[in-house]
Amino acid sequence: MGIPTFVLASASAARRRLLQTVGIEPIVCPSDFDESQVKISDPAQLVEILSQRKAETVAPRFESALVMGCDSVLAINGEIHGKPTDAEEARQRWRLMQGSFGDLYTGHTLIDNLHQNILVKHQVTRVYFAQLSDRTIDAYIATGEPLKCAGAFALEGRGGLFVEKIEGCHSNVIGLSLPLLRRMLEELGYEVADFWN
Repeated sequence: MGIPTFVLASASAARRRLLQTVGIEPIVCPSDFDESQVKISDPAQLVEILSQRKAETVAPRFESALVMGCDSVLAINGEIHGKPTDAEEARQRWRLMQGSFGDLYTGHTLIDNLHQNILVKHQVTRVYFAQLSDRTIDAYIATGEPLKCAGAFALEGRGGLFVEKIEGCHSNVIGLSLPLLRRMLEELGYEVADFWN
C-alpha cells in the first residue's frame, strides 16, 4: 500500500510544531473556509463539522494526500468560545475563566485521497484556570497571545502559567490530539511511523 503525503489544512504554527515533534513534517496548506457559515450550539458537533469543512476545502488540491483538518473551541458553562475578536473580548473571557474551568474541544478530520476514505472525530480536555488579578490579565492580553487562540490562552506559551491542571489529553489543548491522531491513522490502515521523515 502506498503512503500518501501528509497535508495539514491549518495555518496553526502550534499544530505544525506538534506534528514535527512526533516526526511528521506536513505540507501546510491553510484552509480558507469561512467558519462563520456554520452555526451549531453543540461544541463536539461544531468542531467535527468545522474540521471536516477545512479538510474538504484543501483535499481537492492534492491527488494522493492524507489531509488533516482541525478546529478547536473552548466551552465554559456550555457556552462556546473561539478566538477572541479583540482585546476587550479576551479580557471578558479571562474574567469568566479565571478560578474556573473550561472544556477544550478539538475536531479532527482525516481525508485519505489515496484510498477514498474519511474519518471525523473529536477529543475533549478539561482545563482548570488559576485565579488571576486584573493586572495579570491585562498584562497577558497586552502580549497579543490570547487573540491567536481558541479559549484566549496558549498552553505552550505564556498562557501555560495560568493553567492549574488538565484532565485528559495535553496535546489536544494545543490544537491536535496526538493519541487520537495515532488511532485514526491505524483505523485508516496506516502506522504513525509510515509518516516519519
